[in-house]
Amino acid sequence: MNENYQAVVAAPCFCLGVRCDDGEIRSVEFLETRPETAPTNALAAEAARQLRAWLADADFVFGLPLRPSGTAFQRRVWEQIAGIPCHQTRTYGEIANNLHNAPRAVGQACGANPFPLVVPCHRVIATGGGMGGFARQRGGFLIDVKRWLLAHERR
Repeated sequence: MNENYQAVVAAPCFCLGVRCDDGEIRSVEFLETRPETAPTNALAAEAARQLRAWLADADFVFGLPLRPSGTAFQRRVWEQIAGIPCHQTRTYGEIANNLHNAPRAVGQACGANPFPLVVPCHRVIATGGGMGGFARQRGGFLIDVKRWLLAHERR
C-alpha cells in the first residue's frame, strides 16, 4: 500500500493517516503506531487539528471537505452513519432496515468508508452489542481501535 500521507496524527493506541490535496480530503486511514508526520499542506494541517480536537473531546464536530466517493448505496449508508449522534450506536440491522437492504451490505459499505472518525463507522455494531467488524476486519488491531473509539465516546 502507498504510504504517502499528507499528515500522520498519533492517537493513544493507533495513528491516523490523512491523504488529501489542497482542496479535499481523499481518505483518513487507521495505522499502527508510528511517528507523526508533519502536515504537507494547509488542508492536511486543518485535518490534523480537527482529528486531534476529536481525540481530546469526542463531542467535537468535524468540518472537513471530503472528496465525493463510493457508490450511491455506500453514500446512503455513510449518510446514515454520519447521522448517528456521538455517544450512541446503531446496529447494522437498524441501518439496513432504514435503507431497505441487508445488514451484510451495510457492513460492506461501512468497511469501504474512506473517512473513518469523520464518518463514524465505529458507531455501527452488531445486534446484541457485539463489535461486528471494523474496516473490513473481524479481529486484531482494527477491532481494538473500534473498542477504543467507543470507549472514548462513553466518557
